[in-house]
Parts: sequence; structure tokens; C-alpha cells
Amino acid sequence: MTGIDVAAAQDRIRKCVHCGFCTATCPTYLVTGDELDSPRGRIWLMKDMLAKPAAAPSPRAVHHIDRCLSCLSCTTTCPSGVDYMHLVDTARTHIEITHRRPLPDRLLRALLPALLTRRGLLRALLRAGRLVRGLAPVLPARLAAMLAMVPEAVPAPGLAERRIPPPPAGARSGRAILHLGCVQPVLRPAIDDAALRLLARHGVEVVITRQSACCGALDHHLGRHAAAAAHARANIAAWEAAGKVDAIIITTSGCGTVIKDYAALFADDPAMAARAAAVAGQARDISEYLALLPPLPSCIAPGLPVAWHSACSLQHGQQVKAAPRQLLVAAGFDVRDPAEAHICCGSAGSYAILQPEMSAALKARKQAALATTGAQIVASSNIGCMGQIGGPELHAVHMVELLDWASGGPQPPGIPPQHG
Repeated sequence: MTGIDVAAAQDRIRKCVHCGFCTATCPTYLVTGDELDSPRGRIWLMKDMLAKPAAAPSPRAVHHIDRCLSCLSCTTTCPSGVDYMHLVDTARTHIEITHRRPLPDRLLRALLPALLTRRGLLRALLRAGRLVRGLAPVLPARLAAMLAMVPEAVPAPGLAERRIPPPPAGARSGRAILHLGCVQPVLRPAIDDAALRLLARHGVEVVITRQSACCGALDHHLGRHAAAAAHARANIAAWEAAGKVDAIIITTSGCGTVIKDYAALFADDPAMAARAAAVAGQARDISEYLALLPPLPSCIAPGLPVAWHSACSLQHGQQVKAAPRQLLVAAGFDVRDPAEAHICCGSAGSYAILQPEMSAALKARKQAALATTGAQIVASSNIGCMGQIGGPELHAVHMVELLDWASGGPQPPGIPPQHG
């Protein structure tokens, strides 16, 4: 199983009419002005690359495809319906198979999924990283970007990771799996714990399977198709064994985009693709699931300003746009939308480490747009975005932390005391 279907990719390429609408919403093109840093330009490079599928791609093609964030803003914009997501996935897998990168690149791209998808190892490395964070200014950009992920303190495992969800309050209204993931429980266990409390108040019984972990996104976006499929297969088996549930709830929208597309990882295995499609059909971002439940009474004074940062994986990858904002408004928050809300913040999983200069430029652009809302609190749905856009003047929280707080939970970490 290689993950490369050249004929399907060429069919997708032929749908592009080269209208250029995508250039107006492509973050990398907005930064560089280089046509090859736009979806239209990358499609041209892919067409040339896949015309000779057995040959190694040109260094130019690798450079510009590597700089794609997979934010999928272009798919929202494209009038021709080009399936750019699967196109760039195919291109990355092709590059991974046929292109030999320099040794430092190969080592880094192998280490990232090995380290970030193992919670115990990641937690130990973050604790060790606290000792050397001061060296960041003298280190190469990629290593400095890795140290930027290291928090001031590494939190202890939360209720979700310890698999002790609170019992549903009152009559049981549903049964759902909570996808735990890998990075988020280590960096911010408060998110899943807030989700557990919130779901319990709604009467939902939550199942957290011991056998499932990484969704496969990190490997998938590095072109490591087999490794991503292995993660997906493990999750599918674990969730099938959990019995009948109403939904598989995901609190990290980057994971949600990949899980909802699990069937594509098994295009050459119809039986496995059918199982993957069944799982994907139950996958819901937590905002989608909560939007179907009756609202809870709010315990906070209304009108607290909150800037809503809609993660690309949510608004473009999953096309979930209204539910998160509506939930926050219903809970009493004054939700404010920044300019260029459709433009990526530059996090994009491992992108901030692999492409630190481009990531930093997009981070500055996004932080400036958020600052103009006048809100000190920024809500999002993705841990990567929160780490990217948060700072001394912008306190980044997950939307479920705010909803949990509004319905009787603890005040989220990072919110200025005067708002308590």
C-alpha cells in the first residue's frame, strides 16, 4: 500500500481551470507573491512530477510543495471543486518514496512523529527541554522552533488520559467515544478534562479507549502513508470494540479532519475502507456534537469579549463554521471575528518546526489581526493554533474550556483574573 494513485491524481489535476481564485486565499502566496507558492502553481508542479511517476521530483517541486500548509483555504475558494487535499497528499507520498532528502532533514522528519505521538516520551522530553530553552537564540531555526513548544511547566496527566471520566449527570442522554490523541493531552490536559465535565453535565456517557492514540495526522502530512494507515487501523479496531456509540468526539480539529477522511487511507483495500468509512461517519468535532444538545444555563456575566480563531482544519478541512461561534454566543460571550479569518496562523502541525520562517510570518500576521478585535481572550478548536497565536496580550483557550466555565466549571488557565 503506497497511497499513490497516479490516475486519480491526474483526474483531479485536470479539474483545475487555472482561474487563480486560490491565490487570493493562499497564505504562502500572500507572504511570498511567488506563483509556485500558490495552489495553482503547486498543481502545475504536481502535473509535471506525476507525468513521470517513477522519477524523483525536481528540487524546485519539493521546495514549494513542502511549503504548503494544507490549510485547504483553496478548496473553500475553488469554483471548480478541485480536490486539492488529496492531490497534495499524493504529492507528499510520492516525494517521500522517490526523493532522498539531506540527512538532517531525514532525521528530523523521522524523529517528529516518533517523539510527538508517544505521550510518555513527549512529556519526558518537554521536561528536559525546560533546562535548555535559553539556548534557543543560538540554535538553528528548526531546533529553536521545537524549543518554542516547551511550556513553562509540564502538566500532570488529566482525567481523560487517566480514563476516569465523571459520570453523566441525571438521565443518560447519549454515549460517545472521546478521541484522546497524543500532543494535546500532554501540553493542555485541561481541554479534554473540560470536555468530559461538559459532556457529563449534558448526561453523556464518555468512553475513552486504551488502545487508541495518535490519529495519524503527523505521519500523513509528512507523506508517510503506511505509518498513518497503521495509526488509523489501530484506532478503528479500538473504536469498533467499544460497542455502540452515538459519535466519536474530537477536541482537536486537526485530528478531526484526518479521522473524517480515514477511508482515503485504504483506497486499495475495500474491506478496510468500508470499516474506515463507518468510523469516519461517526466522527464529530465536539462543537458539532454539542450543537445538537440542549443548551446549558450560563453561570458567568454576559459580554466577555472573545476573539474566535477558526482553525483551518475546522472551517476548511471539515467545513464546520457556524456551530462553535453559535455555542459561544449562546453561553454569553461577546464573540468577535478578526480580519482575514480564513487565513492560516502558520501552525499546521509540524509545519511550524519544518518551515519556521514562513510559520513566523503567518503567526505575526494572525496575531496582528486578532489584536485589532480588542479582545484579550482568543478561543480556538485546535491545540496547534493555540500554541501559535497565544502570547502575553492574547490568552489562547479552547472553546470547550470557555463552555465548561460558563456552565459551572473552573476558569480556564491563562484568562486574566479580572475576568473571573
